[in-house]
Amino acid sequence: MATTSAATFSIGSTVSFGRRGSPPPLTKPSAARCTSQNSLASFSGLKAATSVNCDSESSFLFKESSAALRGSFARKAQKPNQSSHHGLQLQASYKVAILGAAGGIGQPLALLIKMSPLISALNLYDIANVKGVAADLSHCNTPSQVLDFTGASELGNCLKGVNVVVIPAGVPRKPGMTRDDLFNINANIVKTLVEAVADNCPDAFIHVISNPVNSTVPIAAEVLKQKGVYDPKKLFGVTTLDVVRANTFVAEKKNLKLIDVDVPVIGGHAGITILPLLSKTKPSVRFSDEEVEQLTIRIQNAGTEVVEAKAGAGSATLSMAYAAARFIESSLRALDGDGDVYECSFVQSDLTDLPFFASRVKLGRKGIEAMIPSDLQGLSEYEEKALEALKPELKASIEKGIAFAQKQPVTA
Repeated sequence: MATTSAATFSIGSTVSFGRRGSPPPLTKPSAARCTSQNSLASFSGLKAATSVNCDSESSFLFKESSAALRGSFARKAQKPNQSSHHGLQLQASYKVAILGAAGGIGQPLALLIKMSPLISALNLYDIANVKGVAADLSHCNTPSQVLDFTGASELGNCLKGVNVVVIPAGVPRKPGMTRDDLFNINANIVKTLVEAVADNCPDAFIHVISNPVNSTVPIAAEVLKQKGVYDPKKLFGVTTLDVVRANTFVAEKKNLKLIDVDVPVIGGHAGITILPLLSKTKPSVRFSDEEVEQLTIRIQNAGTEVVEAKAGAGSATLSMAYAAARFIESSLRALDGDGDVYECSFVQSDLTDLPFFASRVKLGRKGIEAMIPSDLQGLSEYEEKALEALKPELKASIEKGIAFAQKQPVTA
């Protein structure tokens, strides 16, 4: 690629240097263009640059992400005695491991987070076929070093010193597959992987993608408890895809600019346990009763929509990878000291009478800093009824996961 005098700083993201301190919205995308007269030193080797232009309306990095990166640049500015035309530099400093990196979610997810300027090492693990994925990704000229790890004997090394562990491992849902079918396969996979996390990087943020999340997160919690390293502030069920879908479908339905739309989604991560709070949509918008029902059902059944469209050839792997990349980037920003990071996630919670619940949380260096109880206040009548209706199913899924883990002793 030829060198030019100006370059677009593009990692599938934006850098929006917005203000802080406003009421906490859900993290959302930014379409801002921003130009810095201070140069960045040829980030990821894309181009030599004397300015930074950032344009995107479809990024998993959002307004708060961008502010964090700006702050990171400022903190890590080069020393005065260094050449002035390299005024700011990105310094990747976090290690991320993807367990299940050769799968349908793992591969696109690895590509997306390979573009993050905050990651110094990207460790890819799977039981097979991961070496080629790592070789392919390693050719991308972004800062993170890519390493591959194959099979149980290499899992421990993959996890040493890791800051964020992401678990998309397991089988995807296929047409005709029941939740019990999915549970029976993926429960053991998650249990085994979390045991390794407990042994090798117990302080890491753990992102569970493997379905059924309503059960696999409680399994992970029980395993960590049995290992004596459970920190509820650092265990997350990744439900970001529900938020991404809600934002997309509402924007389409109401002809809104997508980057302005925030819809909190609470409950769980399957079927009727997914509850978009359309009454709390930002910007404020009116929905008819029919629209509320239609949108809620579509958001709840969006995974099935993709499974059926792929006709047996897969599930929602690409959109899930996109949503997971957003959540990972938010976690990295929080670890890097950004004090304004909010995401919805399925976590241990005291907001309801259920032990785990998906809601918006504030993230910090040590994990969850705060729940946002105001999201559950002032619900519409439809949402109140739906919340009560989802609880029995979500409770049963949580208890199923706990019972499974308690019957299966962890390995020493």
